[in-house]
Amino acid sequence: MTSEAREHGAGTSTAAEAQLRPGAISFVDALVIGLASTSPAYSLAAIIGPVVALVGVYAPGVLLASFVPMLLIASAFYYLNRVDQDCGTTFSWVTRAMGPWLGWIGGWSIAMTGVLVTGSLADTAVRFSLLTLNLDDLASNNAVVIPIVVVVVLAMTALCVLGTEISARFQNVLILVQVLSLLVFAAVALVRAATGDTPFDAETPSVSWLNPFAEGGAALTAGLLLGVFAYWGWESAVNLTEETTDSASTPGRAAIVSTVVLLATYLAVAYAVVAFAGTGFLAENQDQAELIFALLGEQVLGGWDWVLLLSVATAALASTQTTIIPASRTGLSMARRAALPRRLAHIHPRFRTPDVSTWTVAAIAIGWYVLIYLISENALFDSLTALSLLIAFYYSLTGIACAVYYRKQLLRSASNLVLIGIGPLVGSALLLYLLVLSVTDLNDPEASSSGTSWFGFGPPLVIGVGIFLVGIVFMIGWRLHDARFWQERPGVAPDLEKG
Repeated sequence: MTSEAREHGAGTSTAAEAQLRPGAISFVDALVIGLASTSPAYSLAAIIGPVVALVGVYAPGVLLASFVPMLLIASAFYYLNRVDQDCGTTFSWVTRAMGPWLGWIGGWSIAMTGVLVTGSLADTAVRFSLLTLNLDDLASNNAVVIPIVVVVVLAMTALCVLGTEISARFQNVLILVQVLSLLVFAAVALVRAATGDTPFDAETPSVSWLNPFAEGGAALTAGLLLGVFAYWGWESAVNLTEETTDSASTPGRAAIVSTVVLLATYLAVAYAVVAFAGTGFLAENQDQAELIFALLGEQVLGGWDWVLLLSVATAALASTQTTIIPASRTGLSMARRAALPRRLAHIHPRFRTPDVSTWTVAAIAIGWYVLIYLISENALFDSLTALSLLIAFYYSLTGIACAVYYRKQLLRSASNLVLIGIGPLVGSALLLYLLVLSVTDLNDPEASSSGTSWFGFGPPLVIGVGIFLVGIVFMIGWRLHDARFWQERPGVAPDLEKG
């Protein structure tokens, strides 16, 4: 059954109500949105200290190793999108390959990642914007920051609703500022490290730093968990598949290219940071998380440290907007197939965007941010840590779905076997392995940001598992209320040469 047939069978919506604006964005726009969703500056700032603390100078190697499962899963996204250009991505594809139960929970996982991270990204954008303006006191004042964060989330949501084209233009500007700022920082840091012009115990860059197995064991595994978080978000380009030119191939290509661009950016900055600051400073300040660039900016750029602060601010602001996109498009896809309340499938008649779904995601994200911050600031960091569970789950589910859906075509050629079968399955296996280890790690209350126990478990594990269980309960309840979606049956892919 085709996507179009499923839509008409799931409800009584009009054609205008069921369709987003086709051809609204180009390959470059999709690529930029994929990059912006990962928030390179924010992600690097958040993980570089902890990764260096774990593996020392081999941090670039860990980032390289983390890239492997991402590229393999990106291949699955590319091939699944070729046969099903549905903005629900994992939700739609897993339903096609393995049935509605797994499809539904995959969609729920994507939507909840948006809820968990949107407020935190806006929080970082606000604080670093204030730091850029030398308003350090206000940046540390929660009574000032929290209301501004709410306004920022609402503003970014409004931008999403106003139109995909407007969102793409806005992201083009932000990603340019972000990447240029990072590259300027990396270049200056490398030059100063090479000339000995650094107050830290500098390290001499070496190709051996790319060896992720030098430290081995638990250190590598923990570093890989952090690395996966750094790459997460590139698939936002595919969530816009129904609004992209040449939707069968452009979004998938944008997703793959974005992971490669991220790898190059991450390696350049990781080399620069380790070479300039050495491992001691980064390890000692790993608890500063995303503030590490604020600490290094003045040392590297002097009076121009605002350039790096601006990079993190724009990264977080850009990602605040783009993170809403996958959650809202997934909600739209699920609702128009009767897997969620039909109201969420409404599309604005003028802007042709999923306005109800988008505002719903924003409202829940704001509620979660304010609630969790009232508990404690550390609880907010714990909720971000819980993201790794949901990310690894729906990425691995997508990789498995690719191999299952194309199972009758895997032996037709060597490229099919590797790119559609073995590659996605290996990527899924790696992520599932990291998922199991992550559960063990997150179960330690002492390893959490808050350092406390919730119901005898670590807060990140409670949050992650709790969200998953809420999804299970909601899914069963909705199945009892409306069984139409659960009438769908899995199938196999059409011939690649024809489809």
